[in-house]
Amino acid sequence: MTEPPAAYLKTIRVIDTFSEWWGKLFCWLILPMVLGLTYEVVARYWFHAPTIWAFDATYMLYGSHFMLGAAYALLKGGHIRTDMFYEKYSDRGKGMVDAATYLFFFFPGLLLVFFSSIDEAYHAWLIMERSEQTAWRPILAPFKTVVPLTALLLIVQGVSEFLKAVWAAKTGTMLGKKEAIEI
Repeated sequence: MTEPPAAYLKTIRVIDTFSEWWGKLFCWLILPMVLGLTYEVVARYWFHAPTIWAFDATYMLYGSHFMLGAAYALLKGGHIRTDMFYEKYSDRGKGMVDAATYLFFFFPGLLLVFFSSIDEAYHAWLIMERSEQTAWRPILAPFKTVVPLTALLLIVQGVSEFLKAVWAAKTGTMLGKKEAIEI
């Protein structure tokens, strides 16, 4: 097996480390969500004093947790894939399918999401848009910023996955996490 150039591996390692770090940071969003829900349940059922903020806070925290963890899930192979044909392919075949999929579907789709959502987030910050769903009326700009940020994080991790796929298509050897880390 020929080894990839050091710069190739270093690029993959830097991106994977970046996604790993952000994924572990974003996982902590679950704690304020659980604390908010717990507070709401106790206030509502034990003290008969429901809050006006719990619904908005929990859907925004969970939505952010789910979206911002997408790049980490891509790094760990946690996204859904239809494997009935793919699993039978050689590593070279998997690399060719993955590289083509990233190039023709993944990147164009995420660039579309990024550019369309960045305007939405900017506008929300500009007018300090508020939710009309509940009496609390939280500011929506941070929540709307999650969408372009998620697209950007996915694009960055997608570059690493694309490089791994190109290497597999070229050499017939999949680059695992071990090879990408050991330089």
